[in-house]
Amino acid sequence: MQSKEVCEVTVVHEDVVRRVRHQLPEVSQAVQIFKALADETRLRIAYALTLEEEMCVCDVAAVIDSSVATASHHLRYLRDHSLAKSTRKGRMVYYALADAHVHQLVTIAQAHAIEGENDADNE
Repeated sequence: MQSKEVCEVTVVHEDVVRRVRHQLPEVSQAVQIFKALADETRLRIAYALTLEEEMCVCDVAAVIDSSVATASHHLRYLRDHSLAKSTRKGRMVYYALADAHVHQLVTIAQAHAIEGENDADNE
């Protein structure tokens, strides 16, 4: 039985291929962003930072039910990959998402995941 999602014949549209190849950007930086967010704990932290603009390391640890050391490690990883920024206020270190792009990326990913769950439930 042949899949309906695969072409039945092989035809390469050279003009399309050439045009797209010419416009295709370098994606290695984007790959690093998605790798950083591919970890469940880091994604949960990033999502928490969409809900609360700035959080101290201790609060992040409490939200994700981890040690402060674990939360700090993940927050540093996000910061080192330009997804979060940190600010020292006295003896406390606070983290926030790096910018609106990161906020959008995380919230859109979550919205898409929820839509996918709803679509699967309706099938």
